[in-house]
Amino acid sequence: MATIESSGMEIGIYTLADIGPDPISGKTITAKERVKEIIQAAKLADEAGLDVFGVGEHHRLDYASSSPAVLLAAIAQVTKQIRLTSTTSVLSTLDPVRLYEDFATLDLLSDGRAEILAGRGAFIEAFPLFGYSTNDYDELFEEHLDLLLQLTQDETVTWSGKFRPSLRNAEIAPRSVQEKLPIWIGVGGTPESAVRAGRFGAGMALAILGGHPRRFKPFVELYRQAGLDAGHAPEILKVGVTGHAYLAETTQQAKDEFYPYYSNYWEYVNRQRGMVTRMSRADFEHMASPDTALFVGSPQQIVEKILKQYELFGHQRFLAQLDIGGQPFENVAKGIELLATKIAPIVRRETSK
Repeated sequence: MATIESSGMEIGIYTLADIGPDPISGKTITAKERVKEIIQAAKLADEAGLDVFGVGEHHRLDYASSSPAVLLAAIAQVTKQIRLTSTTSVLSTLDPVRLYEDFATLDLLSDGRAEILAGRGAFIEAFPLFGYSTNDYDELFEEHLDLLLQLTQDETVTWSGKFRPSLRNAEIAPRSVQEKLPIWIGVGGTPESAVRAGRFGAGMALAILGGHPRRFKPFVELYRQAGLDAGHAPEILKVGVTGHAYLAETTQQAKDEFYPYYSNYWEYVNRQRGMVTRMSRADFEHMASPDTALFVGSPQQIVEKILKQYELFGHQRFLAQLDIGGQPFENVAKGIELLATKIAPIVRRETSK
């Protein structure tokens, strides 16, 4: 596999496996159908030559993926090249040993294509589910991350912390095919998270879902500086950007087709959080304008947005979330095709210079 340096930015897609009603047909698919579509999307992405496929973790009936490792293991069997990552694993409420062993097993199944993207999650339903308190939100994440990173390095681990029983010469098996299982940290909107990712020497995945990307530039600078201050080599301090996307032949077509699904998506996500809001077409038009972070448009428009962000961040990876809001699978498949054939080659070429 070519190195990132020579082949330009890595381009991929990810899913959170939300299950919403299609606002046009009114139909809601089952969790079983959703999972099958996700496996099919990964297969298409792999065949089309995309670099990364990610699966998120939620513990709710309106999402189909509470176990990214299991879904990715199924995907490993129908793909050949594409890297397989969680997006994200809710590390605060997962046992780091179990998480490492699951993804090391995935690494064996996929011939060395597994990664973990660890985050604190946008929802808190996992805390009561697994017996944790949200009062320990930050401390839990920090402690679990410390242990997880040690597990990637040592096959026998001695460790002690506050929330998890101590380990004494514990054998951590199996070991990954890759010398070290890659760990990324998902960062939303806090400078502390960016500094933490740098200090630990993990990759940083920025979730940029709206507004002007410029406001995230300080996070990238903080991340890189914290990494260097902690003694990490600059080349291991990798930055990824994740965002919502919808692609069509023209920008107008993309906006017309996506608006019903995007407004639907935010309506049910906000309802899950106890808010009742509707997105007007005017709000959507503003969110999708050329200077913002929402990747909705023609291939040319999306290329320009990605490259503008690249000028800001110099990032190594871009992941698009294409399948939100109850869209029919053919829309998602079309998006994968456009991303792989019309966008990725130009972005890779421009970022490999």
